[in-house]
Amino acid sequence: QVQLVESGGGSVQAGGSLRLSCAASGSTYCMGWFRQAPGKEREGVATIDSRGGFTYYADSVQGRFTISQDSSKNTLYLQMNSLKPEDTAVYYCAADSQWAPLCSIRGDEYSYWGQGTQVTVSS
Repeated sequence: QVQLVESGGGSVQAGGSLRLSCAASGSTYCMGWFRQAPGKEREGVATIDSRGGFTYYADSVQGRFTISQDSSKNTLYLQMNSLKPEDTAVYYCAADSQWAPLCSIRGDEYSYWGQGTQVTVSS
C-alpha cells in the first residue's frame, strides 16, 4: 500500500517559482501531479514512469513545469517556473502500483492520492 505526503505549496507573485515535493511510502509505478482550481474539474498536470522515466506534460504547463523523481527516496517533485495567476489551484500528487505501458493523465487511473497543497499565484 502507498501513502503520499506533499509539501512546498504557498503563495507567490506571477513570474515566480515553487517546487512541490511528494514523499511516497510503498511501491509505486506511475506517479503524477494533478490540480483543481475553484469551480473547475481536476486536470492532469504531469506524469512520470518510475521505471523508464517517460514524462508527460499538459499543454498549459509545457516549458514551464518539470516533473522529476528521486527513486532512492521514492520522492516526486514538480518544479514550477514562470507561474501565472491561472496556475492557482490545489495541487495533488498521485501514484499507482500497477504496471502500465504508459502512465495515464486520467486521474481515475490512480489509486493513491496525497492530501493536496494550495498554490496561489498573484498578479
